[in-house]
Amino acid sequence: MKTMIHMIQEINERKDILPNITLGYQIFDTCFTISKSVESALVFLPGQEENKSNFRNSTGVYLAGIIGAGRSSLSVAASRILGLYYLPQVGYASACSILSDKHQFPSYLCTIPSDKAQSTTMVKLPQHFGWVWTGTVAADDDYGKYRVKNFKKVMETASLCMVFSEIIPPIYSNEKMQQAINAVKNSTARVFVLYASDIDLSPFVLETVYHNITDRTWIASEAWITSALIAKPEYFPYFGGSIGFAIPRVDIPGLKEFLYDVHPSKDPNGLLTIEFWQTAFHCTWPNSSVLYNIDHRVNMTGKEDRLYAMSDKFCTGEEKLEDLKNTYLDVSQLRITNNVKQAVYAMTYGLDNLSRCEEGYGPYIPGNTCACIPDFEPWQLMFYLKTLKFTTHNGRRIEIDKNGDVFGYYDIINWQLNDNGEIAFVRVGEYIFTNSKYELVIQENATIFWNTESSELLHSVCTDVCPPGTWKGIRHGEPICCFDCIPCADGHVSREPGTDGQRKCDQCDEDYWSNAQKSKCVLKEVEFLAFDEALGFTLVILSMFGALVVLAVTIVYVIYRHTSSDRELSFLIQISLVITLLSTMLFTGKPYNWSCKQVTLALGFSLCLSCILGKTISLFLAYRISKSKTPLTSIHPFYQKISLISVLIEIGICTAYLVLEPPRVYKNMESQNKKIIQECSEGSIKFLCPVFGINVFLALLCFLTTFVAHQLPDNYYEGKCITFGMLVFFIIWISFVPAYLSTKGEFEVAMEIFAILASSYGLLGIFAPKCFIILLRPKRNTDEIVGGRVPTTDKTIQLTSASVSSELNNTMVSAVVLND
Repeated sequence: MKTMIHMIQEINERKDILPNITLGYQIFDTCFTISKSVESALVFLPGQEENKSNFRNSTGVYLAGIIGAGRSSLSVAASRILGLYYLPQVGYASACSILSDKHQFPSYLCTIPSDKAQSTTMVKLPQHFGWVWTGTVAADDDYGKYRVKNFKKVMETASLCMVFSEIIPPIYSNEKMQQAINAVKNSTARVFVLYASDIDLSPFVLETVYHNITDRTWIASEAWITSALIAKPEYFPYFGGSIGFAIPRVDIPGLKEFLYDVHPSKDPNGLLTIEFWQTAFHCTWPNSSVLYNIDHRVNMTGKEDRLYAMSDKFCTGEEKLEDLKNTYLDVSQLRITNNVKQAVYAMTYGLDNLSRCEEGYGPYIPGNTCACIPDFEPWQLMFYLKTLKFTTHNGRRIEIDKNGDVFGYYDIINWQLNDNGEIAFVRVGEYIFTNSKYELVIQENATIFWNTESSELLHSVCTDVCPPGTWKGIRHGEPICCFDCIPCADGHVSREPGTDGQRKCDQCDEDYWSNAQKSKCVLKEVEFLAFDEALGFTLVILSMFGALVVLAVTIVYVIYRHTSSDRELSFLIQISLVITLLSTMLFTGKPYNWSCKQVTLALGFSLCLSCILGKTISLFLAYRISKSKTPLTSIHPFYQKISLISVLIEIGICTAYLVLEPPRVYKNMESQNKKIIQECSEGSIKFLCPVFGINVFLALLCFLTTFVAHQLPDNYYEGKCITFGMLVFFIIWISFVPAYLSTKGEFEVAMEIFAILASSYGLLGIFAPKCFIILLRPKRNTDEIVGGRVPTTDKTIQLTSASVSSELNNTMVSAVVLND
């Protein structure tokens, strides 16, 4: 009130604003009640006409506009009446968002930001400190209701939760107050937002002290964060560390001196001055009609006031304002006070712009007319107020938008104790908001006091933040802040703890897999049968050993080639066995496109089996010739053609296979999720089947012919060895199929190599008897035996395949030498 009077006096003294016009004022005390606010508004409407009022005060001076009221519910009540007549009303502390609705309140403007901006502001603070689980306590009026409504809406948008919302009744009710206190005391939340004026909040504060509710953090609105009524050292153990938003502090030149100039003797008819003096010095002014307010002896809860006791002494007039320590003379926290100044200046600048209008260039239609002071309609002044822009004494630019709101910034205040044991409003940041930007800035070097046992930031959540490797499973019927942390599935990860909206885990790329903690994707292990592994090394040794054995057999056959029959076939079989044994090394190690040549194995087996088939046929025919005594000089062309044709067909198919659809390296990711099995893809099945189909066909022919050949006499021992070798060959490969299909990865390749080695070793056994005779029974490997003339009486001599001599009716027959 005193600030408004000071500003009006300052404006009247200025010559650049409203020259030759004097502003006056009339003050109405709303007593913080809606009824008084409505009563004050009705006083302005004494007009006789139904739709037109006569806006004059009790002295008959024309009324230009209204400044106030001091709280939202009072402004709403008054503006509903004043808005009917478009009477300008500029608020300085009423921030209720409903007042921005120009359909309901067409003549209301304000110099304090609307709740819409502050609701976003209030949510930014919990977001910044990680408070996702908060409660609200609000006054049961328009200010509290709309604040909570907007706050809840923005909270839901930000995925934060409001655990409860309790009200503080405007008229004290023990039942409702206890309900609010119990909600705070029993809640799992530790952070609470208080939307109430200091007057409404006082009973709640006293109850909080009475119930000894500590270890809480309170988020304050601008209505009480800097209130001297609440910010008392006695309340610090309960409300210390409160953090909230305050209107920026400024210095108003000349205000302190004006406030010190107050005295009842200078204004003997000033009832408000006398009441202030009595209240400030706890005395009664002599001969005053202002009654001493004995209600100050008890507080609003009906309990004894523990802070102050009033006396009934008379005022002497010698009291000094300098001795007081109250908010009246404290000009260090001019916040709402500055809004009062801006409201007065807003009304003044509107009148000044109206008074400077030039006829013919005015804004009103028709005729571009102007309005004159004092003869103007309220709506004409509103035209200038709605588009008002001006600069304050401290350089701040004030612009009123179409909704009658202003933008700017808030100070972020933290309650701390100073060295004198008093509560200090420490600025720790600011919140800047315009029509296009909302920005919360916390100072990097700011020291924030938290009123907790550990003096550390409180943790206010329904459920702790899910750690990396889990995702939020929402509990049905509960707020979204209450959830279960469910581990991610294999191959999925959640990287950051508490990621907003972490309702699912992210799937890793195909070359990656989740680590054990499911917190990040790591490269999959590439699996193949490596040379440096025990299994791979063993198989390589076996293949090399087998190749060396074959080479040893070949050397023996070369040295004793004059005693060997079917030398060409034997050498070809030995060469093919070396190829098949060494081809297994292509299966070991990291596969490359050049090493994926299954055709090497196919050609080796094709050559080997075709030669074995020729050798078996030659043995069988030799036996038949010897039995029938049919002369035959040579059967070379027959079995050589069989071997040649088989190999040429295999070479043709393999060539087409390699040219058209060759096998390539393939990353097998289906067999094992955690590993990439790097293997050779067989390529086209239409080529693969013929390639190995020929080998299967040759193997079947070999087995059938050797099955017949095993019935030859004992001296045809190679036939029996071939039969045994082919039987081993079939047993191994028939057993290989189910074993191969049941294994994956490096064991699959190892199984394939083992089958190749085992079958190759089995076929190598064909040459075991011949080598046994050559090396251990050399007497049986003579030219005489090779020549075929052996006495029939010597029953101990066993003939080789080079001699088909047999004992027929104790006579000697000529040998059939197949490959001399």
